[in-house]
Amino acid sequence: MSAIDLLVTSGNGPVECRMALSALLGIIEREALGLGCAFEASLGPMPDRHGAKSAIVSLDGLEAERVANGYCGSIRFTFKSPVRPGHKRQNWYVAVQRVEPGPEGGGVTIDPADLRFETLRAGGPGGQHQNTTDSAVRILHRPTGLVVTARDERSQHRNKALALRRLEAMLHQIEAEKEEAAKSGRFVANRTIERGNEVKAFKL
Repeated sequence: MSAIDLLVTSGNGPVECRMALSALLGIIEREALGLGCAFEASLGPMPDRHGAKSAIVSLDGLEAERVANGYCGSIRFTFKSPVRPGHKRQNWYVAVQRVEPGPEGGGVTIDPADLRFETLRAGGPGGQHQNTTDSAVRILHRPTGLVVTARDERSQHRNKALALRRLEAMLHQIEAEKEEAAKSGRFVANRTIERGNEVKAFKL
């Protein structure tokens, strides 16, 4: 069974949206693990103490499809800003969309010299995800600081290929945002955050 990858983004929203994104990652992780799914989150470039602007979430397991479908769309978080106490706005939005990684070698060109590979034990939430060999692969993309991990497959070679496809998907998203920003001055990901038509809402 192939893992399902989701792009979670705060677009070009303020710091509170990054805080909402961090909270959402925790919510999805708890739900996924509670249903026996494997969960992996790869944060976008340059996260700060409030979190990252984007992340790729990878879900694997029998209930992964149901979890993913439940979050695709806009997510509203309602909370008073802890960094701007007098700020009137209390609703903050995060968008979730499926990422369909293209074939190996397609889309984005990655210089192998920019990559650092690490292997690690492919542990997970029980069952077939437990693995005592160093088959999981973590890739650091030095120019962006992106770190992507794949532990879904038993084969180190397959995990390496999967991690590269996830990295390509995230780099492709970054490039798409840059191109759209150059055209219109707005991030394409931010426009996908449809306020007032959210699929889920949380109060913190």
